[in-house]
Amino acid sequence: MKEAAQSIYQLIENLTAAYPGFAKGYTSFFSYLFPILSFFILAGAVTSLFHFPKKSEAFAKIRLENGTTFRLKHWECILGRSKNADICLPYETISRLHAVISSQEQNRFFITDLDSKCGIRIGEQEVEGSAPLHFGDTFYLGETPLLFLPIDKEEQKETEKKRRQIRPIPPWSILLLLTFLQVGLCIQFCISKAEKYAGYILPTFFFFCLFMWGYFVLMRCFHIIGFELEMIAFYLTTLSLAITTSSIPYSLPKQFLSVVLGVFVFLALGYLLRDLKRIQKLRWVMAAFALGLMLATLLLGQLRYGATNWIRLGPLSFQPSELAKLCYIFAGSATLDRLFRRRNLGLFMLLSFSLILCLGLMSDFGTAAIFFITFLVIAFLRSGNFATLLLITGGAITAGAMVLIAKPYIWTRFATWRHAWEYASSGGYQQVRTMTGIASGGLFGTGAGGGYLQRVAASDTDLVFGMVCEELGLLTGCMAVLCILALAAYAIRSCSMSRSSFYTIAACSATSMLVFQTALNVFGSVDLLPLTGVTFPFVSNGGSSMILSWGLLAFLKATDTRPRASFANALRKGNFPKERTRR
Repeated sequence: MKEAAQSIYQLIENLTAAYPGFAKGYTSFFSYLFPILSFFILAGAVTSLFHFPKKSEAFAKIRLENGTTFRLKHWECILGRSKNADICLPYETISRLHAVISSQEQNRFFITDLDSKCGIRIGEQEVEGSAPLHFGDTFYLGETPLLFLPIDKEEQKETEKKRRQIRPIPPWSILLLLTFLQVGLCIQFCISKAEKYAGYILPTFFFFCLFMWGYFVLMRCFHIIGFELEMIAFYLTTLSLAITTSSIPYSLPKQFLSVVLGVFVFLALGYLLRDLKRIQKLRWVMAAFALGLMLATLLLGQLRYGATNWIRLGPLSFQPSELAKLCYIFAGSATLDRLFRRRNLGLFMLLSFSLILCLGLMSDFGTAAIFFITFLVIAFLRSGNFATLLLITGGAITAGAMVLIAKPYIWTRFATWRHAWEYASSGGYQQVRTMTGIASGGLFGTGAGGGYLQRVAASDTDLVFGMVCEELGLLTGCMAVLCILALAAYAIRSCSMSRSSFYTIAACSATSMLVFQTALNVFGSVDLLPLTGVTFPFVSNGGSSMILSWGLLAFLKATDTRPRASFANALRKGNFPKERTRR
C-alpha cells in the first residue's frame, strides 16, 4: 500500500512539474468547488431528514363519560391537570401530574400513581404504586372515570399505510458527492504536503472512503434505509481528517482508527437503546462506570493544557471524561419506573455533583460547564421545576466565582476575554491568530494545507473552527456549524413524536451537549466567549472526542420512528404485525 501511495504521489508531482500552473489552478478551482459540494451534501441530507411530515402513532385510547377521547401517543403517557401533561384533564380531583400509563411489548399496559392526592382506582380496587391495565377497564383518577380502549382497526390500518409511504431519500447520490469531495481533498494534500507524508495521506483517505461505503452497504443488507444523520457525521468527520492532515499528518491513522471505534460505539449503543427494559437494568452500571472513569482520572491522570484529565496507556492517551458523558446521559435519562417524580432526582443530583466535583479537582472547568448544562436539561425534563433549577444555577454561579478567585490562571483567561487584541502577544495570542486566519481565508479559503494557523498550538482542537475557515473557507466553516444546528433541529422535531420519554430526554441532553460544545469552541476561538479548551464535535482532532460525538449521535438516531430508518429504535411487538413481518 505504501508503494502504491508513493507511486500516486509521484504521478501528481510529475504532473505538477510538467504543468507549472497546475498546482495553483487546482487549488483555486477546488477552493471554490469545496463549499459547493458541501452545500449539496448538507442540503441533500437535511432535505431527506425533514422531507416527510412525521405523524405520531397511537397505541391506545382513553374515553371520558361525555365521550371525549384521547389517544395515547407515547410508551409512557402522563395524565394530569397540568398543561405539561401528555393528556390534560382539567378536573379538581385530578393532581397536576396524577398518573402515567406505560406500554410494554405484546400490548401490555400498566398504570402508575405519581403520588397523587386522590389516588387511582381500577373498578373498585385501589392502586398502590403500579397495576396492570387491560382494554375495557374503567379506571378512576380521583373521582373522574375513564375507559381504557384499543385503537380502532381502521385507524391502525391508516397509520400503517402512512408509515409505508414515509421513505427517506436514497443516500447514494449524496455518498458519491462526499466521495468526490474526499478524493479532491486527497489530491489537494498531495500537492501541498511533502512526499514523506504520502504514506499517511493516501492510505488513510482510501480506507476511510472504503469504510464509509462498507457501512452503508452493510446497513442496506439489514434493510435500513435512513442515513441522513450518518451522512452529516461522515461529512464532519471528513473535515476532521482534513484538519489532521494539515496540522499533524502522521497522526492520520490514529484519527481514522478513532472514527472506526466511534462508529462501533454508535452501533453498539444503538443496539442497547432498542430495549427499554435493558436500559433500566444498565442505568446503574452506566452511572457507576461514569463515576469510576472520573475517579480513575483523578488517581492516574496526567496534566495536559492546564487540566489533569488525560490517562496514558503505553503509546495511547485518552480523556475518560468524554466517555463519561455518554454514560451520564444514559443513566440520567433512564427514569421510566418513576417518571416525573421529584424525589427520583436525588440520586441523579448526587451523581451530577460528584462528576462535576471531580472535574473541578482536575481543573477541567470547560467540561464541568458542559456537564452542568446537560444536568440542567435532564433535570428540567425530568421534573419541570423551574424554581429548583434556578436555585441550583445560582449556587453554580457562586461556585464559579469562588473558582475564579482560587485559580488565578482561570481569572487571567477571563481578563483577556473581549480584549484579545490588547494581549495579542500573551493571553490573547490564540484568539488573535484565529481571527486573522479567518479573515485571510475569506469565503473560500487559502486551500487545504495552505493555512498559517496550523502552526499555532491547539489549532486542530480548540481553534479548529478558525483552521477550517482559513483553509477551506468561511462558507465551509459556517456549514460545519449548520450541520450541528441541523442535528439539533432534527432532535427537537423528533422528540415531539418520540415513543418514549427516555428517547426524548436522551436526545435533548445529547443535543444540548453537541450545541454547547460547538458554541464554546466557535465563540471561544473568536473571543466572543472565554477560550475553554472544548472540542468541536466530529471536527476536532482527537480520539476521545470523536468517539463521544458518534456516541451522542446514537441517542439522536433512536428518536427516528420512520419505518426501517433507524436500527436504534425497534417497533414494538404487537404493533403493526404485518410490517414487522416484512422486517
